[in-house]
Amino acid sequence: MNIYEELGKRKLIAQCINDDETKNLINSGKAVFYIGFDPTADSLHVGHLISLIMTIHLQKNNNKAIILLGGGTGYIGDPSNKNSMRRIMRQEEIDNNCNKIKKQIQRIIGNKVIFVNNKKWILPLNIINFLRDVGPYFLINDMLRAKCYQQRLKTGLTFLEFNYLILQSYDFYVLSTKYGCNLQIGGDDQWSNMIGGIDLIYKKTNKKNGVITTQLLTDKNGKKMGKTENGAIWLDPKKTSPFDFYQYWRNIDDKITVKYLKMLTFIPLNEIKKYQKKENINKLKMILAYELTKLVHGQKIAKKIEKTAINIFRKRDFSYAPEKIIDVNSDITLKKILVLLNLCPNEKGGEFLIKQNCIFINNTLISDINHVITFKELCAGILFKKGKKSFLKLKAKI
Repeated sequence: MNIYEELGKRKLIAQCINDDETKNLINSGKAVFYIGFDPTADSLHVGHLISLIMTIHLQKNNNKAIILLGGGTGYIGDPSNKNSMRRIMRQEEIDNNCNKIKKQIQRIIGNKVIFVNNKKWILPLNIINFLRDVGPYFLINDMLRAKCYQQRLKTGLTFLEFNYLILQSYDFYVLSTKYGCNLQIGGDDQWSNMIGGIDLIYKKTNKKNGVITTQLLTDKNGKKMGKTENGAIWLDPKKTSPFDFYQYWRNIDDKITVKYLKMLTFIPLNEIKKYQKKENINKLKMILAYELTKLVHGQKIAKKIEKTAINIFRKRDFSYAPEKIIDVNSDITLKKILVLLNLCPNEKGGEFLIKQNCIFINNTLISDINHVITFKELCAGILFKKGKKSFLKLKAKI
């Protein structure tokens, strides 16, 4: 089985342009492919995992990877699937985000990759020269039909955002001419932007480059994965703890567990097939959670968290529960703690959670919406439990 067939059987590929040429490129190890990451935050989230996993698969077959950091396109922000314009970021924030994302990617895929930042060619552009050089190759009629603009056209697409497709297309052209890049990989929601790139390259150079889009991470209902009541599931351990990251995958829906074992791990497909026959679904979830935690946070942390989870959920030994320090210096109501833990937006939301009979303190159900936890209790440490699967040891910052 060649690499393209394997990627297909793992359900990683959504669409492919110039199919035969693209298949031959990656199967022969002659692809020079790029994947772009805009610095919209100082961390990647689980939605980016497929791009990183695709990179590793292709590298294993001797294809060369270029990681493009959007230090230039980050000044605009991709309008795809957005109801409103992205917040305009300052240069310092963009540069800081690029640096953090770069380190995160290096930790996951190593250093056998070329890192480039498109601010090197986008920021110095002379607008008149750029419009004369690139503008004639893009028809407004076609751009207005592009899927990446459809959501914003309903609410009002700004001229700033309208330029994003052209700039991403120009990225591919620059990488093609300077680095010999012949393939772009990206999420399926980037289809319009990516097609713009191969069209520009063909019109200017007569070269036929390729595009492969990846499937998006979705739940059983087809909605994007990676969001919880606490917000996005980040790859940065300071934004989403490794334990919470592990538990996110440990608790995904039964119906998509095998699907994501194929897509997000490097376990051979024949082994996954064997697992399906002899392992129960909870065991498969543990394998998925462990493999992804190992990929993102390292084997040592993954083993520690797996042991912690087993002790908590099987042996009911809550001494292994992850600890969180909260900055309080007096008695505090439970509903305020729920706000501090980002489990609800305000105290009214905290009252609602308590009324749902899902909050436990030291294994005792709390039903009083005005329940107070003393500072003395917090100094000693309390076991906070939400539902059956969320545990924390809370302590006051002393």
